[in-house]
This record gives sequence, structure tokens and C-alpha cells, in this order.
Amino acid sequence: MDETWGLSQMTRIEVVVSGEDVAVAADLFSESGARGFTAVSNVSGLGHGGHHQGRLLFNQRDALALLTVVLPAERAGTLVEGLRSLLGNRSGVMLVSDTWVSRPEYFR
Repeated sequence: MDETWGLSQMTRIEVVVSGEDVAVAADLFSESGARGFTAVSNVSGLGHGGHHQGRLLFNQRDALALLTVVLPAERAGTLVEGLRSLLGNRSGVMLVSDTWVSRPEYFR
């Protein structure tokens, strides 16, 4: 475990998916052993598919969501593979980065 400033290194995975894929992504998080995640719905952005507008009033399935999870690096590989499979034929983006946390027991 690498410690910087008294913090413990982990892996952060962020994925933007359509509302209809949120449940699948959440299941993949759970299967990887993640103890929790953060979800932000109705995100907006500009990508290959053009501009995506948040704030869809009546249809969460067409809105985009940003899901973020932090977990030990040894559990990240399986999750990355699952998310790559999910995104293989769908719209979305995945970002993977090193991060440092102050309470690693929350993520183990």
C-alpha cells in the first residue's frame, strides 16, 4: 500500500452511461466487491454523439448518469473488463485513475 500524506492509494473508476445502463453498471460495481458508489444523474456533456442535455423531466432512461467508485487496485481489473464489455456497443465513457483516500477501510 503506497501512502502519501498519510493517505492510501486506491483506484477510482468513473463511467458515464445512459440511464438504461445504470443498473447494469451498479451490478458490476457490486460484483467487483465495491462497498458503495456515487451516482449523479442528468449530466450534460459534449462527445462523439453530440451535445447531451441534462434535466430530462420525464424520462430517466434517456438521461446520462455519472457513476464513480473507489476500490483497491487488485479489484479494479474485473470491473474495468465488465464496463468495457458494457460500453462495447453502447454510448458512454470510462475513466480510470489512481486516487488517494483518507479512510481506506471504507473501500476494502
